[in-house]
Amino acid sequence: MNAPSDALVVVGVDDSRLSLSAVRLAAREAALHSRALRIVHAFNWAANPSEPMPEEPRRPAEELLERALGTARRVQPEIEVTTALIEGPVITTLLRESGSAALLVIGDGGLALDPDVPADSDATSVQLAARAGCSVLVARETPPSSGPVLVGVDGSASSLGALDYAFDTAARHRTDLVVVQVCDPDGATGGPPPEIVEQLAEAVAPWQRKYPSVRVDQQVRLGDPESALVQETRRAELVVVSARGDEPWRGMLGAVSQAMLYHAPTPVIVVRGAHGLYVQE
Repeated sequence: MNAPSDALVVVGVDDSRLSLSAVRLAAREAALHSRALRIVHAFNWAANPSEPMPEEPRRPAEELLERALGTARRVQPEIEVTTALIEGPVITTLLRESGSAALLVIGDGGLALDPDVPADSDATSVQLAARAGCSVLVARETPPSSGPVLVGVDGSASSLGALDYAFDTAARHRTDLVVVQVCDPDGATGGPPPEIVEQLAEAVAPWQRKYPSVRVDQQVRLGDPESALVQETRRAELVVVSARGDEPWRGMLGAVSQAMLYHAPTPVIVVRGAHGLYVQE
């Protein structure tokens, strides 16, 4: 699921304050993965016909990109950074960019600040996380605090891909990893079933051997997966989930990944194999 070595980290920006948080996260990921960073702004005046056309319509957009470029260079001066001002709708533009990217970084559009947002929201960040051709990192307005990387697994091939990504991320960030599997209590009143604990240990073992420096906390919880993982996110630096555990080929998000986007206070990476989806023109 690794992207080509020359694939870029792409970050989409607009005129919101959250965009600069997304740029900082994107620059950090680009530096950690030794990749170049591409900052993209979709320029689409036709989408707002009621707004007056500025005398120099491109200038505000160019200034926005200049601010984003300056932010990236301040936080990670060693990485290569380019900018692109592209005329077209935001979602179409970023989906096209994701088709050849290693990682797409976007702001959450305020999702984490609005607990009443409907689960079927057409928020830009949700659409991109569901349909992008690469993994998507969704930034929050509040910078992430230091803490472990958190990943949820359910035994599916897709969630094991998220586990692989999470181990690599924890190693690069030089932090701990918390691996959580949640199972149906099914009337159980004691601890988690021993066979599930053993299955999780067996799933984690190959990556623990590959990344011996990563300290791992394995947890099996009883109950609802979304609620259990959201509770754990409060102490995490970054949350990693698969796009859809049982059907990774579908261009939609599963219940757990949606819950993380809507309710986790920390940045979320929705993992998908690079170039895994066709982006319709």
